[in-house]
Amino acid sequence: MKLVRFLKDQSVCYGKLERDTVIELGEPGADWCSWHFTETGRQFALSEISLLSPCLPSKIICLGLNYRSHAKEMKLVLPKKPIIFLKPSTTVIGPGEAIIYPPQSRRVDYEAELGVVIGRQASKVSRGNALSYVIGYTCANDVTARDKQPAAGQWTYSKGFDTFCPLGPVIETEIENPENLMVQGFLNDKLVQEVSTSDHYFSIADIIKYVSGCMTLLPGDLILTGTPSGIGPLQPGDQFTVTIEGIGSLQNRVVRAE
Repeated sequence: MKLVRFLKDQSVCYGKLERDTVIELGEPGADWCSWHFTETGRQFALSEISLLSPCLPSKIICLGLNYRSHAKEMKLVLPKKPIIFLKPSTTVIGPGEAIIYPPQSRRVDYEAELGVVIGRQASKVSRGNALSYVIGYTCANDVTARDKQPAAGQWTYSKGFDTFCPLGPVIETEIENPENLMVQGFLNDKLVQEVSTSDHYFSIADIIKYVSGCMTLLPGDLILTGTPSGIGPLQPGDQFTVTIEGIGSLQNRVVRAE
């Protein structure tokens, strides 16, 4: 099932996407994994609504160097434990919304990633049970002000600018094996990133176990699982597309800050 958040007549609604039709659903409540997906009786053509980010996470937990190919590209040694950092919730934008190129930066990079959406409260979960806390998966772009990353000595500032976490267009709930999905990134329709999630160094279950051992994950929280090789710069006017097998495509254009 492809779950969406959308705007209709100034109201934020939830639904499921079936081809070019959105069927409205009741809100998920406090536990997304027990969402009953009750239909309200209303449905809309995609052209009648505006898709929003499929979730509004209280926190976004990101992994660095989780693809073997990316570590090789950056000439860095793979870490013994997951390298995690946070992006604030204010970085989140939805499909079609603009990535704002901040005046503080002279190099802003794209990073196509698989996003893991948490469905129920998770604290100190086991590896074997970790995926039961996931409602589904989405496309994400971990946009980064690359020139600010080494200068700051940490990653949060370079990755925390408003609009630096495009998400969507859907949460796909029926992915059988998230460790075998093709992730692609297209810069102005040119393929620049392409690798399977089988290149993950730490599995999604391992990541959830590790992160939930430190902080409680809430429904709607997001884990970004790292980016493959092929990262590169964006310029105002560019369009970047993240396409993930079984999920769909997320497109966002880059604009200069006013």
